[in-house]
Amino acid sequence: MEQKWEQLGEFIRDRRKDAELSLRKMADLTGVSNPYLSQIERGLRRPSADILQQIAKALEVSAETLYVQAGWLDEDVERPTRPDVLSAIDADPDLSAEQRRTLTHMYESFTGGTE
Repeated sequence: MEQKWEQLGEFIRDRRKDAELSLRKMADLTGVSNPYLSQIERGLRRPSADILQQIAKALEVSAETLYVQAGWLDEDVERPTRPDVLSAIDADPDLSAEQRRTLTHMYESFTGGTE
């Protein structure tokens, strides 16, 4: 197998251990067999996008994070900046003033506040 699959497997194993999940518990959470997960972690298997989504959910990371590790997405994909997000919230005509305040507050609490 290619080195990227070994790196993906190592990344998944490290996140699983950080989350204090056994391989058996991870199998229960993902619906993926314990042996198959072990093979993924050792870089012996190339998981599908669906399997990576299940793993991401169990590890509480975004599927995109695993897709980047798998080489399916570019790590340098341009993401919206803080002003872009806040402008989008403010400009959305379907949101009430209270919804705008709530979304802005939630966004700022997740990103570390205002700049």
